[in-house]
Amino acid sequence: MAAATNAGALVESPSGEEATAKTAQKRYEGLLMVRNKAIKGKGAWYWTHLEPLLVHNNETGLPKAVKLRCSLCDAVFSASNPSRTASEHLKRGTCPNFNSSAAKPISSVFPASVVPPSPFLVQHNHRKRTTTSPSGSGSGSAYPVPSRFGSQQPHLMLSGGKEDLGALAMLEDSVKKLKSPKTSPGPALSKAQIDSAFEFLGDWVYESCASVSFTSLEHPKFRAFLAQVGLPAVLPREFIGARLDAKFEEAKVESEARIRDAMFFQIATDGWKWNGNGNGESYNYNQGLVNLSVNLPNGTSLYRRALFVTASAPSNYAEEVLWETITGICGNLVQQCVGIVADRFKAKALRNLENQNHWMVNLTCQYQGFNSLIKDLAKDLPLFTTVANNCLKLANFVNYRSQVRTSFHKYQLQEYGHTWLLRLPPPHRFEFVSVFAMMEDTLSSVRALQLVLLDEGFKMVAIEDQGAREIGDMIRDVGFWNELEAVHGLLKLVKDMAQEIEAERPLVGQCLPLWDELRTKVKDWCSKFHIAEGLVEKLVERRFKKNYHPAWAAAYILDPLYLVRDTSGKYLPPFKYLTPEQEKDVDRLITRLVARDEAHIALMELMKWRTEGLDPVYAQAVQMKERDPVTGKMRIVNPQSSRLVWETYLTEFKSLGKVAVRLIFLHATSCGFKCNWSLWRWVCAHGHSRTALNKVQKLIFIAAHSKLERRDFSNDQDKDAELFSLANGEDDVLNEVLVDTSSV
Repeated sequence: MAAATNAGALVESPSGEEATAKTAQKRYEGLLMVRNKAIKGKGAWYWTHLEPLLVHNNETGLPKAVKLRCSLCDAVFSASNPSRTASEHLKRGTCPNFNSSAAKPISSVFPASVVPPSPFLVQHNHRKRTTTSPSGSGSGSAYPVPSRFGSQQPHLMLSGGKEDLGALAMLEDSVKKLKSPKTSPGPALSKAQIDSAFEFLGDWVYESCASVSFTSLEHPKFRAFLAQVGLPAVLPREFIGARLDAKFEEAKVESEARIRDAMFFQIATDGWKWNGNGNGESYNYNQGLVNLSVNLPNGTSLYRRALFVTASAPSNYAEEVLWETITGICGNLVQQCVGIVADRFKAKALRNLENQNHWMVNLTCQYQGFNSLIKDLAKDLPLFTTVANNCLKLANFVNYRSQVRTSFHKYQLQEYGHTWLLRLPPPHRFEFVSVFAMMEDTLSSVRALQLVLLDEGFKMVAIEDQGAREIGDMIRDVGFWNELEAVHGLLKLVKDMAQEIEAERPLVGQCLPLWDELRTKVKDWCSKFHIAEGLVEKLVERRFKKNYHPAWAAAYILDPLYLVRDTSGKYLPPFKYLTPEQEKDVDRLITRLVARDEAHIALMELMKWRTEGLDPVYAQAVQMKERDPVTGKMRIVNPQSSRLVWETYLTEFKSLGKVAVRLIFLHATSCGFKCNWSLWRWVCAHGHSRTALNKVQKLIFIAAHSKLERRDFSNDQDKDAELFSLANGEDDVLNEVLVDTSSV
């Protein structure tokens, strides 16, 4: 880490002048790009009056800085924050030649719905209300009203202030209507067009799942929009009555038809937040919304139901809910449900259902498994505790000592162009998310923190404060930064893999390769930061064993996607990558999943599969990949081919094939539909209303059905946050064309 290894090197190197020139040139070009777009009407208004200047070094002739010049008064400013310069110099009246009302678009002075008054009304009111200053000119507080005939009308002051302009325009509209004949309206929409428009509107409202409020349909501006496009006003109750019922029935019928067509399915459930009480008899759930959906062999998922779980429940509650869901789908033919995947769930409940139904494979979610590993590392890795405590001391010192905070913000502004406080975890709650954010803030502020040590404000504090001197020694210590980078890197490594699991939704055969990939990355991390592998590997293995299921090994062996070509050219199952115990797990699982009289046949077929494998042409067809044009990653061309090969080509494996087609399609994650949390909170608060609960259940079903149909597993809040992070204004665009300003 350059910032850590150069902790003491605060003086710019001789080559820094060239780097400064390069940075200044890029910044200048970026400002020009933004200004050119703004002048074309695609940016902020103030760029018309601010011009970028490239300042050169008199001795070397190289660019050394970028400034902004006001074209109205020729004043020169720093280019670090153009919007702030505009606010302070132009809007606040510092510029003597800037007319705030003239510089703004006319729509900002007179809204589009307000028509400027006619000369008749202007002159009439002018005679009644105009006042003069002692010098004889119109009052400076009067509001200018533009003339339709191009001539400048006198300033107008109204008794109600600027708000009277709207009323004045309405009066003029009334005069116009009396003077002018009524214009014939445009062609009206047909009933079919209106019905179709409201059908699309209803779909949007339902599928947003309360992100769009039903009552917002009565908003005056929305009604004005409907009128503008020729649609009648709509009442919210129209969307929560017969229309909602019909939409729900349509989605439900389609969903149940797809389940009937499938030979078997898997139940996926997420939203369980188990809090064990340690007595082994019962356990608590955090109050929330639990989703239950159905995974089909063809790769599609269908929503089943939402369940509002109270804060406390007996240990067998989840088992009963899942079994009711299974029987509700397939009645007495419960063999159709070949497994369950659940998040944050008591493993004992899954094992109980599996033991009672030998054909089932019940898994814990891999996304939650990796998240739990992060918590293990945060809890049991001493290095994490040391680094977190040091960051906490540093953040508290910088945030809450006014002199130090002032210096810190000064250098943040100088180095990064904006200021921020170091995020802190909640008191007495050392949560990973907040601690990780604090570490990220500390790492991103390294240059500013180093410069604080040279500031007179900090030196004055350090003279009298032993704690300040200790903080200063910590910031100077390269070891602190190396340890911080190491801990942050390890947590980010696991966190990134968890996020990729959530996005990719791997199948059960991918579990062993995922954990092997993690082990490899952890070894590389230990080597990079010279950290003993023992403890970290121990924590990884402990979490692996808690999540491990024999189906991981069996699916890995039976999925043609993972066949390995040997020296003879055969494509054989990868038994050599399994441990001896995992090999036994494969045998045990296969014999459990078939009928008792077929067990020996299935094991014989497994031996044949082990020695003969799959025809090379079919194996290559299954493993064929192509590059995803969006992500750039290599993806399997036909993800369903692994299962289809067993059903259509490997027909001689009659018993083993039954197991293979059921194992191969099983999902290893329960990540599914993300509901709008405000909706279920309302239901929890008004749960006594059966009608309200029924309607909300239908709304959730419709929204989830639509999202799963589009394979959209994100939520609107996350998308909005990403949108705002990419569109924070023109000034943020500059950051994309700038290099690291720490060399300036």
